[in-house]
Amino acid sequence: MEPIKIKLSTGREVEINDDTVKILNKYVRTQMTLEELAKELGLNGWEEAYDLIKQVPAWIMWYPEAIYKRS
Repeated sequence: MEPIKIKLSTGREVEINDDTVKILNKYVRTQMTLEELAKELGLNGWEEAYDLIKQVPAWIMWYPEAIYKRS
């Protein structure tokens, strides 16, 4: 699948690619905090992670990584 770019309110762009989907899958399926999510994605704190979560379509976060790679 072609990468999707999400622009955060801080002006930073986050590319949703295979690696990002893998981390987002982990976030929605575990008790990972927004701070931990921000650290894994290289964001500047939980605020940017929250902004990203608000903008990413929910189906991407719950979509199994193996299926996402085949799309």
